[in-house]
Amino acid sequence: MTARNQGFNKPLPAITEENKPFWDYTKQHELRVQKCLGCGKLFYPPSGMCPHCYHMESEWVKLSGRGKVYSYVIVRRSNNPAFANDVPYVVSIIETDEGIRYYSNVIDCKPEDVSIDMPVEVVFEDVTEEITLPKFRPVT
Repeated sequence: MTARNQGFNKPLPAITEENKPFWDYTKQHELRVQKCLGCGKLFYPPSGMCPHCYHMESEWVKLSGRGKVYSYVIVRRSNNPAFANDVPYVVSIIETDEGIRYYSNVIDCKPEDVSIDMPVEVVFEDVTEEITLPKFRPVT
């Protein structure tokens, strides 16, 4: 199943059997990842098997939604026309307080104000009926 853009003019993630629970939780404005029922470690991206111990069973657990900027780039020229009006924007790797690293955007601040280790919190952008994008903003 793929998400329909419904007026949203940017590429959207494909919904698969493995990642559907993740996207269902984001629609509820919850950031969740899988926790292995074998070794107890958290993992992302969604998978049918734990990447740490190869156990096949997991549960979805809610994250705090807080973390820090682990790495980032400021996009000043987009290769995709759909993002041309957004430049400059920040694409980052967020390390959650629970240790999960997640690619996202840092919003609600000037791109030049973003820094490594900057504390951030998740916010959710409802872009279609099927997709809600988790993004991050500075903690104030």
